[in-house]
Amino acid sequence: MIKKIAIMLTSVLLSGMLYADGLSSGENFIGGEVGSMTVQGDTATRMDYENDGAEWGIRLGSQTTEWRTTFALNYYDEGIQNVEKIVLSIDYYLLSQQNQSYFKPYLGVNLGYGNYESPGVDESGFLYGGQAGFVVEVTEQIDVDLSYKYSLSAADKFDHTGSIMLGVNYFFNKSCD
Repeated sequence: MIKKIAIMLTSVLLSGMLYADGLSSGENFIGGEVGSMTVQGDTATRMDYENDGAEWGIRLGSQTTEWRTTFALNYYDEGIQNVEKIVLSIDYYLLSQQNQSYFKPYLGVNLGYGNYESPGVDESGFLYGGQAGFVVEVTEQIDVDLSYKYSLSAADKFDHTGSIMLGVNYFFNKSCD
């Protein structure tokens, strides 16, 4: 248990250092996300058990015209599987050079830590993966994000997750004209 806490605190500290630079120069946001997640992991009676269900989370981030950094906490509890994830994502806006601020497709990578529970299994480990999606600016201070996120796990009995997510972000330091 102490090892898990130490790894979690180290992850938060490292992500905080990466995130701090964006806070001073970017547009900061807070948001929420909901979606559908597929989880593949072992149970006490079956290997490679796969289940689908609802996932939800909260996120905090910062973005510039080209990059977005997001720190997210996500939760999934469906059937006999339960997953908690803490993830740092870095996304690159593909159309940033064309000044289209209302529609921004992106590609990104994610790194984090997850806990997986099912009957007879309780494992934690590092997560890594990627995501793709697009952001649509609804107002000056609100945007909507639709994405697909895939993460692999370094834990033995927790293989991977795949999520289709819809998120809403509120920009709290963006100036309105």
